[in-house]
Amino acid sequence: MINITMLGTSGSAPTKSRGLPSMAVEHDGSIYLFDCGEGTQFQLLRFNVNSSKIKAIFITHIHGDHVIGFAGLIRSMALNRRTSPLYVFIPAGYEDGIKALIDFDRALIGYKIVIKKITGGMIYKEDEFTISAFPLIHTVKIYGFAIKEADRLHFLKEKCAKLGMRGIMFKKIMKEGSIKLGKRKIRLKDVTTLKKGASVVYAVDTRPSRNAIKAARGADAIIHEATYNNDLRDMAIERKHTTAIEAAMLAKKAHAKLLILTHISARYRNANILLKEARSIFKNTILAKDGLKLVIRGP
Repeated sequence: MINITMLGTSGSAPTKSRGLPSMAVEHDGSIYLFDCGEGTQFQLLRFNVNSSKIKAIFITHIHGDHVIGFAGLIRSMALNRRTSPLYVFIPAGYEDGIKALIDFDRALIGYKIVIKKITGGMIYKEDEFTISAFPLIHTVKIYGFAIKEADRLHFLKEKCAKLGMRGIMFKKIMKEGSIKLGKRKIRLKDVTTLKKGASVVYAVDTRPSRNAIKAARGADAIIHEATYNNDLRDMAIERKHTTAIEAAMLAKKAHAKLLILTHISARYRNANILLKEARSIFKNTILAKDGLKLVIRGP
């Protein structure tokens, strides 16, 4: 499963109830941060996300509302005596922007910050977890991210019990692919089933994109911007953003299981109009708010 905390869900400017864009993903004890708008470290504290467990930060693009919070966060990590490396992913060609934010407190920061260029494709891999990047459509170079758990084998408990499998037999069959039980040979594929891992797609500050549809094909959740309602579609086109209806149409085309609307324009004191419009196209839609916590499971 993939655990998500929406830290900031506003677009471009904060409001009293919505901070600037940021999302935390927890997997296997580590935190992965997506975007880092102004005030992100406060939101981490507010919503009980342990910043010391942040292993990597993924920046969609270099616009200030998605990155300014980075300088304060890495300074606080230094004050908290961080020693482990921090990996920072930024679209290729914009490395100088992130280096400038680091240089504010270079003398204070004693841990290693490793800057990685995003050019698309798989950019991060753990044993049971991968993150891939895909280009989106905005006024500057920008990427969305596909977060995917590895598929896993699960033992068929009733079948294993009937065959008399127990103890070390499970470890051995996983390692060797088969075991001998009496006169019978038992193959791993006979006593297991493949369970698909959870998948989440994150796409903000973009026009609707074929790349996003492709990345979100069959995803358990797509977190997509819905900056405007349909009355402001012309503005969305001009500013390279997405309306709630367009986000819903994208989720429907991708056959995603859940749509989460975020990056809400500060003009909406009540964003239910966006939720209503999206649900008219794609019923399984929710409206993100700061502090929303979700557990995304595979099929």
